[in-house]
Amino acid sequence: MRRARLITTVLLSSGLLLAGCGGGSDSEEDAAPAAQQVAGAEEVASTWPMTGLPVEGDDDAAQPHPVLVTKMDNTYSSSPQIGLGSADLVVEELVEGGLTRLAAFYYSELPDNVGPVRSMRASDIGIVSPVDATVVTSGAAGKTIARINDAGIPFYQEGDTGFSRDSSRSAPYNLFANLQTVAEDAAIDATRPQDYLPWGTEEDFPSGQPAKKIAASFGGSHTTNWTFDGKGYVNENTYAEQGDEFPADTVLVLRVQVGDAGYLDPAGNPVPETKLEGKGEALIFHDGRLVRGTWSKAALDSPISLSTKAGKLTVPAGRTWIELVPAANGDVTFTK
Repeated sequence: MRRARLITTVLLSSGLLLAGCGGGSDSEEDAAPAAQQVAGAEEVASTWPMTGLPVEGDDDAAQPHPVLVTKMDNTYSSSPQIGLGSADLVVEELVEGGLTRLAAFYYSELPDNVGPVRSMRASDIGIVSPVDATVVTSGAAGKTIARINDAGIPFYQEGDTGFSRDSSRSAPYNLFANLQTVAEDAAIDATRPQDYLPWGTEEDFPSGQPAKKIAASFGGSHTTNWTFDGKGYVNENTYAEQGDEFPADTVLVLRVQVGDAGYLDPAGNPVPETKLEGKGEALIFHDGRLVRGTWSKAALDSPISLSTKAGKLTVPAGRTWIELVPAANGDVTFTK
């Protein structure tokens, strides 16, 4: 059983304004081959759940610790972000002020220093619960902690083992976590989580249309820009430390509904809540190509399913960055 403590300390976070750009155009779903084949149970057991990549050497896909999701600041003040290059998967979500925050998933590798670590949001329930993850965070507003506890999501926060402040940085952008230490305290019976995404092979992926530059706009204050360099996707406006950038093989954009979390941040901004359940448009960028489809998620703790008009759709195994772009005010553009 997990020994992570569900603590009710209230920590409020504030946002900084960050300029961005964007524009947009969409079209019908791409045609795709017949429903794709998903790997059998034995093959799945020998792959990492957050990437679909094969387990090599003496590693085991069933680790004695849960998936650790670190909430990481994604503004200029966080520069440089540490440990992002070791994440298996990253989800970018909208927070107050039109800015974004990262939920970085760690399972196959646990770095000894990640951050800057920031606070949770109610949006995180739908993001982390499908794989029974434990959240590494600075804390959260009281209403958020109550909902996180109600959802049964364990979390570790400042004051728990593994957290420290970097005196060379300014608060609140100086909190870091040693995930190896956190994992020791959060130890569980070795069990492989279910796959976070429906993983497949390169051969499964439809041909799509050319798309080498991507702009994912979150509605005014922030746009994340990507360029395909022939091998993978480079985040052109990342705050990651040089050489520690997230190596994205795929950028998966999910158009999502966004509501009001019901409280204001310290600066007086309404706190948004991403609704990661139901269904919406999906855009999968891989190997310089775009395939359009639909995502669906029956409940907050359900896995993400993907499909086109032709049938089920899988994501080529690899490191994936998920953009939760608001359906109403966000935008996604791309060029060849």
